[in-house]
Amino acid sequence: MYSAKVMEHFSNPRNVGVMEDASGVGTVGNPVCGDIMKIFLKVEDNIIKEIKFQTFGCGAAIATSSMVTELAKGKTIDEALKLTNLAVAEALDGLPPIKMHCSNLAADALKAAIVDYKLKNGLPTDDISLDKECCHHSCCGCS
Repeated sequence: MYSAKVMEHFSNPRNVGVMEDASGVGTVGNPVCGDIMKIFLKVEDNIIKEIKFQTFGCGAAIATSSMVTELAKGKTIDEALKLTNLAVAEALDGLPPIKMHCSNLAADALKAAIVDYKLKNGLPTDDISLDKECCHHSCCGCS
């Protein structure tokens, strides 16, 4: 059901934790399925130098949170904003269709943290939109 990469990121998640002095924090959640993700960023010279996450959810939610932090670390803010839910899922060698909403949440949590960073620093955020793609399964109530 899950790829080896999903299982690896679930069993050994990267960048877990809280960052007290974060440059930006983003929290997203899906109350229907119960997944909640929080991403913490440390940005220096427009580059994500450090990134951490806290996730309450299923194995796929933990794996996608771990992967999105790996994909975003070391990227500029603009590069990180280009990370999509599909990119997160592909980096994990795919997710079961019923778990694709987890990759949406991970990408959205990253974007929410970037919005928070930009707002704290007086930077425009009108060019940022959260992915509106939907998994179309009953797991999250979107169908």
